[in-house]
Amino acid sequence: MTAIPTAPVLTTEAPETLEQAELRLRRELAAVYRLVHHYKMTDLIFTHISVRLPGPDHHFLLNPYGLMFDEITASNLVVVDLDGNLVRPASGVSVNPAGFVIHSAVHANRDDAHCVLHVHTRAGCAVAAQEHGLLPLSQMSMEFYNRVAYHDYEGVALNSDERERLVADLGNHPAMILRNHGLLTVGQSPAQAFLRMFYLNMSCQIQVDAMAGGAPLTIASDEVAERTARQFEGDSNGDDFADPVANSLAWQALVRLVERKYPDYAD
Repeated sequence: MTAIPTAPVLTTEAPETLEQAELRLRRELAAVYRLVHHYKMTDLIFTHISVRLPGPDHHFLLNPYGLMFDEITASNLVVVDLDGNLVRPASGVSVNPAGFVIHSAVHANRDDAHCVLHVHTRAGCAVAAQEHGLLPLSQMSMEFYNRVAYHDYEGVALNSDERERLVADLGNHPAMILRNHGLLTVGQSPAQAFLRMFYLNMSCQIQVDAMAGGAPLTIASDEVAERTARQFEGDSNGDDFADPVANSLAWQALVRLVERKYPDYAD
């Protein structure tokens, strides 16, 4: 696994118009919704993946409340403002206020968080309930060594006052474990946020499986774990582990998977 691409795969030779950018982001975000479904990281109709739209307004694409993730298409994503209000109201369409409290807080305070992904996976919730948090037990988990934040559970996220504390806990980290709750990743693109979540959730699965085996655990030293994390970032004493081309290819392969199995995502 290598560093995650920060730029969208789909580009045009001429500068995009706002309408073209929105269409591209709708398709990329819809693809991520289908991938979260495909890799069994959903919680029925709950949790969200949001992406910031370009332009002067703080507007975001979000899933409409009530749809399963395998029902999300490019066209049925809704546009909301920072307060979670529908920018383009439609009959029978709403959003989940609890979910967007978290997303709006991150979007409002992190310029690099163009995409915010939040899930309640079984493994993620299990590690979120462990006092020690994510351990450097695998190469995958070492990507997040000292790079994952923690936020204590305060109840269902309905209180806007929690935003300040959540953002303070997240800081400049690319990922966060919400204690007794779930996982969150941010990215400069839907691709980056998804790939981070894919490996964060897999790290949690590996940890739960390793601890369930009952044998003594081998935990990487601080020095090795930090060096590995820097390798994933492409910065480790001259090592050049980061390979944006390989990760761009990985994202393109994921899109091909979506196109084969869920061809209606782009509708």
